[in-house]
Amino acid sequence: MSEFLKELHLTSEFCQEHDIDAFTKHIPLEWIEEAVQQTGRASVRKRRFPAEQAVWLVLGIGLLRNRSISDVCDKLELAFPDAKGELPPLATSSIIKGKEKLGVEPMRYLFKLTASQWEKSQAFDEVCGLKLLSVDGTQFKTQDTESNQHFGYAQRAANFPSVLAVTLMSTRTHLISDAAFGPITNSEIHYAQQLVGSAPENSLTLFDRGFMSAELFTCWQGVGSNSHWLTPIKSKMRYEIVESYSEYDHLIDMPVSPQAKQAAPYLGNTWQARLIFIPNPKGDIKGFITSCLCPERYPLKDLLDVYWQRWEIEQGYGELKQYQLSNKPVLRSLKNEGIYQEIWGILTSYNIVRLEMAEMAKAHNVKPLRISFINALYLIQDEFLWCSGRNPGTVPKKLKELRDNGKRLILPEKRKRKSYPRSVLAKTQKYPARYKRKSATRS
Repeated sequence: MSEFLKELHLTSEFCQEHDIDAFTKHIPLEWIEEAVQQTGRASVRKRRFPAEQAVWLVLGIGLLRNRSISDVCDKLELAFPDAKGELPPLATSSIIKGKEKLGVEPMRYLFKLTASQWEKSQAFDEVCGLKLLSVDGTQFKTQDTESNQHFGYAQRAANFPSVLAVTLMSTRTHLISDAAFGPITNSEIHYAQQLVGSAPENSLTLFDRGFMSAELFTCWQGVGSNSHWLTPIKSKMRYEIVESYSEYDHLIDMPVSPQAKQAAPYLGNTWQARLIFIPNPKGDIKGFITSCLCPERYPLKDLLDVYWQRWEIEQGYGELKQYQLSNKPVLRSLKNEGIYQEIWGILTSYNIVRLEMAEMAKAHNVKPLRISFINALYLIQDEFLWCSGRNPGTVPKKLKELRDNGKRLILPEKRKRKSYPRSVLAKTQKYPARYKRKSATRS
């Protein structure tokens, strides 16, 4: 065991092991060591608030959104004793300075490391032997400071700069496998291209229609073995039918735009995909294209069932923002580097909640999405509250009891989605309308 790792173990013992059990259960101390050392952020001198403790702080901030940064630090008991062996509270300025010294890279490295390890331990929904994932974008508002203006504004009239994030998420567990984010002035396709190669082998990734790009999909399919994609079609999509498998199932050629050929000359003039139409009772026809070209290996019915699961990532984003971020649309950090650090911490903490849900689901033999996200989040948040004044080892025992009795967290089965798009209801009038009565006619 390295000297640095010994220091980490001593740190965890000093801080009462149960204080960070929610994290150490899923994030071994060795991963923290690797994150701070590989990024060159390990504390050389002994400090009251070293870099490795700042990592726990960023993760705690990602979970405890309603508490101040100093309160989170106190709850996790992260600071070392001073020269006299006493534990006076750290000044907020000292905590912020230690967080700034940590930087972005350790949190980014930790997210990548943990996501890759956790992904191996989790099962996927599979169709035709392919693991199902989703890609979509979401926005985070930031404080309107000079530094955060680096991210740009979503609209001219917007009051806050915004960050655009694109993630790769499992449709079965909503566990985030990878993420890319930055200024909102860049497109979703720009960040999706940074995720190329992140999907596991033998997978099918669902995209929103805004990601339509010959370069993106060609690269996505070509990087890994059997790395397929699926996306809804646009209304004005140009194509030529090469072969018809049925009335609603075709192999098509699509032209590559001049802009795409200029950016990626290797694309050629055309690219192929499989086009599947979805008729609805109203007579409208929608559809999607996919790289799963073989109709024998990838039957039409299976792909139609997969198409409706592209909404799962929207539900994951909704739970993250509504519950984990407590409907607070604006992030805390006043500097753009702190924003990057904060988002990596939020995503890692979000994955911890999802892993806890997966364990509960496994214990009760139900699907992970049958577990209530908000109750699982409260369970982990309460773990920190229980830490104060409790004997060591109490929290893990309490958590196990909650999991064993976690039937109250199980949600009812989802209703199957309709096989046709939802109709848009007419907007109700704000004020009652006054109609002129027709005058009665005499016979």
